[in-house]
Amino acid sequence: MTGKEIRLSKLFPEGKNAVVVAMDHGQTFGPMDGLVNYQQAAERLQEADGVLLAVQMIAHTGCLFHGKGSPALIARLNWNTIHCEPWHYKQAFTVKSLSAAAAMAAGAEAVLASLVLQTGDERHDAENVRVFTGLAEETRQLGLPLIGEVFPAGDLRDHPEEFHDYIKKTCRIITELGADAIKTFYTGERFEEVTAGAPVPIFALGAEKMDRQVDALRLADRAVKAGARGVVFGRNVLQASDPGAFLRGLKDVVQGRAVPEEAAALYSLE
Repeated sequence: MTGKEIRLSKLFPEGKNAVVVAMDHGQTFGPMDGLVNYQQAAERLQEADGVLLAVQMIAHTGCLFHGKGSPALIARLNWNTIHCEPWHYKQAFTVKSLSAAAAMAAGAEAVLASLVLQTGDERHDAENVRVFTGLAEETRQLGLPLIGEVFPAGDLRDHPEEFHDYIKKTCRIITELGADAIKTFYTGERFEEVTAGAPVPIFALGAEKMDRQVDALRLADRAVKAGARGVVFGRNVLQASDPGAFLRGLKDVVQGRAVPEEAAALYSLE
């Protein structure tokens, strides 16, 4: 196995699907609900297979990453205006925020970088690719797995057919640009086309906080049944009334131990 394969395998205990919790929202949201007390939030995530965060916040995670069986540390390497949802940015300008070497020195076992295409400007798209492929080359030299984050620009999410087509195509593009795994949106009934078109593990993200926890479990269930190797959930875990209980239910669903309704009942989820 290569160094990348060894490190990436840590996300999939015994070959099972993975549950990753994203707690990097502060980079673009500020002190978001569920992350105001960062250490308290981190201490509830011991059962996650991986945790995505900004390297600068490792110091505020308590003992989250200490010892055998702790979650894999996944560090974000670039910063994209499209994630600044409170300020309604739309154009997706991207900058490198951290080197892969700095992430590895801080303890990262994998890293993540976003790529947004179809911005409406070919030069802008090419610059986003330049930033992403530069980071991909850094990770290749270090044997560090790179998770590519596929996000849309503008209001594409309001147009389901075009959105699905974008996700399907961009997942294959980002694979060929150097991604070892992918984090992206679940696009609905045709999501199997997305997982079939990219020969790397794909994680479905949870996006906005859902009103009912069982609906978030159902999204995860549909995604893994369509070929996803796991999920990356943030607000649906962090803003749950009992994040630990929801995380346990989510793992049961993603790893095939329970259907959503069973997990919701077992852990008293809404």
